[in-house]
Amino acid sequence: MPKVLISDELSPEAVAIFRDRGIEVDFRPELGKDPAALADVIGAYDGLAVRSATKATAAIIGKAANLKVIGRAGIGVDNIDLAAASARGIVVMNTPFGNSITTAEHAIAMMFALARQIPAANASTHAGKWEKSRFMGVEITGKTLGVIGCGNIGSVVASRACGLRMKVIAYDPFLGEEKARQMQVEKVELDDLLKRSDFITLHVPLTDATRDILGRENLMKTKPGVRIINCARGGLVDEEALAEMLTSGHVAGAAFDVFSVEPAKENPLFGLPNVVCTPHLGAATTEAQENVALQVADQMANYLLTGAVENALNMPSVTAEEAKVMGPWVKLAGHLGAFIGQMTDEPIKAINILYDGVVAEMNLAALNCAVVAGIMKRVNPDVNMVSAPVIAKERGIQISTTNQDKSGSFDGYIKVTVVTEVRERSIAGTCFSDGKPRFIQIKGINIDAEVGAHMLYTTNEDVPGIIGTLGQTMGENGVNIANFTLGRAVRGGEAIALLYVDDAVPAPVLRKLEKTGLFKQVKPLEFDVA
Repeated sequence: MPKVLISDELSPEAVAIFRDRGIEVDFRPELGKDPAALADVIGAYDGLAVRSATKATAAIIGKAANLKVIGRAGIGVDNIDLAAASARGIVVMNTPFGNSITTAEHAIAMMFALARQIPAANASTHAGKWEKSRFMGVEITGKTLGVIGCGNIGSVVASRACGLRMKVIAYDPFLGEEKARQMQVEKVELDDLLKRSDFITLHVPLTDATRDILGRENLMKTKPGVRIINCARGGLVDEEALAEMLTSGHVAGAAFDVFSVEPAKENPLFGLPNVVCTPHLGAATTEAQENVALQVADQMANYLLTGAVENALNMPSVTAEEAKVMGPWVKLAGHLGAFIGQMTDEPIKAINILYDGVVAEMNLAALNCAVVAGIMKRVNPDVNMVSAPVIAKERGIQISTTNQDKSGSFDGYIKVTVVTEVRERSIAGTCFSDGKPRFIQIKGINIDAEVGAHMLYTTNEDVPGIIGTLGQTMGENGVNIANFTLGRAVRGGEAIALLYVDDAVPAPVLRKLEKTGLFKQVKPLEFDVA
């Protein structure tokens, strides 16, 4: 009989799900605050259910001799060492959609509180004052709301704002024009959003691309008197710069539920009269907490009893039998998607996937998920094989699949084509008998490239000197080339190079290559080859 430990507060109904399905469960929420005690007992369990208090560190996981699955009741897995879990073969699951409504509602509530100065007015009235003239607010009706990130939560906020008769504009590179029209949202570039918005609300994950998306430079571009709401992630806004602009009056107010350092005991925004703060309450409703608790219990029970994988962050959604055969192809599908995702900046309209030969007979739904997840991970590191297709659907991306009998020299291959407003981009790959994924075609140009963690992709006219320039530049700057693949369409036509290097190519080296004038494109790429 499988045995599960719940080391955070979960509802009795969630505990009952395990017991009703014949799983032995120990409910010990005190262990979430006692790492040493947790380490002493974790070796006896097959499953660990947590919220945010428990820290499933590498040290804890190292003691978990029998652990097969960790379930997080919620979306964030910052408290779980994903790499350590993966190395031990432990599936990590989350519940990505249980908090969407709750977080969106909190953002709307913060906007109202900010517009009408409700927290300050409440404190004043409780203090026996009657400062009616002090708290002059602004109406929300007719104002322009700028939504940065119009995905799962942002789209709910946009819908609510439309119901409040606000004009909603959105910046989201993956939001298609047709989907935006259906949502009654105007899709704009970031600079346009900054200069037009009366209120700005953020709903993006924290990535290298989104960190300080409202930094000092962008804050200076905002409309005077703007009000800013952040219920997404700390680190998206330069808090010191914002505090200065709140003091100067350029920004009229801010409402923050998340902070760059949490728990937030000190912060530049604290104490400012035009700032509303809450202690990361976005998901803190009875309904949301219950939803994610029940969902994680059900997912973990399914996995432990049947092997079904749902909302896993580090494992394909396939059966145990399929995984033995499909493992390398799932990895290849993710690499193909990752290549496309890292190469594509504009909104994606469609993803077309072709399966040829032996792979056409496999679980194509899982392979599709792996491709789409690979594409989406560039902008959302938390995406997984289950949530990726849902996110793609929300963004109006059409996904089509074609399977065909063996048609070439390979036993099977996968080809992914992405369609945007301005171009189509394609890449194909296969798995050899050793199980290692290979890229075999890019932009219709045949190649044979091993996939590495760090790669460099260049495009150029087929002229002499390219190999020498690449090799010399890498060598002079201490970048070791593990593999070097070239391809061209026709003699003198378009050519490509794909370098597998030992370490990430530094930005100054990329700039040196660009300054030679020989290359149309110089693009560093990263792949998860673990």
